[in-house]
Amino acid sequence: MKYALSLVFAAFAAVAQDADEKPVDDMIVSAEDVELDSFRWVKRPLVVFADTPNDPRFNEQMEYLRDGISALRARDVIVITDTDPSAQTDVRRELRPRGFGLVLVGKDGTIQLRKPTPWAIRELTRSIDKLPARQQELRERGTGS
Repeated sequence: MKYALSLVFAAFAAVAQDADEKPVDDMIVSAEDVELDSFRWVKRPLVVFADTPNDPRFNEQMEYLRDGISALRARDVIVITDTDPSAQTDVRRELRPRGFGLVLVGKDGTIQLRKPTPWAIRELTRSIDKLPARQQELRERGTGS
């Protein structure tokens, strides 16, 4: 009986969690489809570059981002991926990466962070929370989170 009850609760929790989470697809877009200026004062672009989608660093970074998507959503982050150097997207021409790279662009359009290695969500969110625009958002909302 306890086993059956545990299964029922586990299934209910899984369904409830799925209902609360918004789709990841609306937060991860290809660089081919965007211009960075379109996000100015609306979102914080987080651009993940690689020379191939098979780059282990790219896959590691994307796993971190998918696992922490709700923390990124709360900080108005949009993830942009670019894994084809030959495509020469506007984003790639503007940010000029070399191999794998992680670039955080502020809402004002300035580059706030460049990293040549994958970063965990905890490190990313701490860096975002230190930005002046984010501090202002938190003051205006009247919360500390």
